[in-house]
Amino acid sequence: MIEVPTTTDSQKLLHQLNALLEQESRCQPKVCGLRLIESAHDNGLRMTARLRDFEVKDLLSLTQFFGFDTETFSLAVNLLDRFLSKMKVQPKHLGCVGLSCFYLAVKSLEEERNVPLATDLIRISQYRFTVSDLMRMEKIVLEKVCWKVKATTAFQFLQLYYSLLQESLPYERRNSLNFERLEAQLKACYCRIIFSKAKPSVLALSIIALEIQALKCVELAEGAECLQKHSKDYSNNKTLL
Repeated sequence: MIEVPTTTDSQKLLHQLNALLEQESRCQPKVCGLRLIESAHDNGLRMTARLRDFEVKDLLSLTQFFGFDTETFSLAVNLLDRFLSKMKVQPKHLGCVGLSCFYLAVKSLEEERNVPLATDLIRISQYRFTVSDLMRMEKIVLEKVCWKVKATTAFQFLQLYYSLLQESLPYERRNSLNFERLEAQLKACYCRIIFSKAKPSVLALSIIALEIQALKCVELAEGAECLQKHSKDYSNNKTLL
């Protein structure tokens, strides 16, 4: 078990972490498919890592423009990578695929009153396809991800790991680790396909560990080690069952 105070809050967080670790392997991109994209030559006919990364940056810009939550962006990237890792997408269709994944994530996580009209989304994105094109692509994406829109993301792990570390620190030390900085680093990672091959929990904890290393905080380093051990042990035990 993680060495955190046995408060009700920490126990709830630990239970949530275990639930995420249980679900982690579901609804993730196929690593072999992502590797094919990484190895593709940029000839204008095939999907490449560079094109994928540019598309994710566009989705990040849209997220920031509309003021949507980072979890919405995380889910949009997850959907995009899951689709790209299964399907051979021509570069000319990437914009429609990316916007469809983004719209699915928005409708799944954001409040209904904040969901933009498809016409507005296309106009702001400056794409030339129609609402019918977007809706048709949405259906194709849904079919290829087996209608499983929601997924476990690195952002969910980042939030939980951060909260558990905060619980383990004295109150006066809880400002030492800046969540907004961690969040920004995760967004930057999403914009590189190489990080999509990592398990969400590993990516989130790696970002935290690097930040703690820079802070040179012994208490946080020990806490991160405990979280790493717990996550690894839980995943290993789950595999053995």
